[in-house]
Amino acid sequence: MDLNLARHVLLWCLVFNYGVLLAWAGMFVFAHDRMWRLHRRWFRISPEAFDLLNWAGLAVYKSGVLLFNVAPLVALTPSRSAVRRLRPCA
Repeated sequence: MDLNLARHVLLWCLVFNYGVLLAWAGMFVFAHDRMWRLHRRWFRISPEAFDLLNWAGLAVYKSGVLLFNVAPLVALTPSRSAVRRLRPCA
């Protein structure tokens, strides 16, 4: 696998994972009561505990996206000065 393919795959993973993160946050904000009632059927959970678990889950998921998608993507993307140094002289 060459570097361009690795960057391309990481970029699409980043787009997909941030889409999941935004969908989760959007459902949590705009459909909070419906989500809580659904989870209340399965677990004995208070609204405060439900909020805490969701916010903690969002934070852990976002940290994972940053660690496993953004950091490798930044590491694989060369800076302009590095590209200039690597370019052969004419």
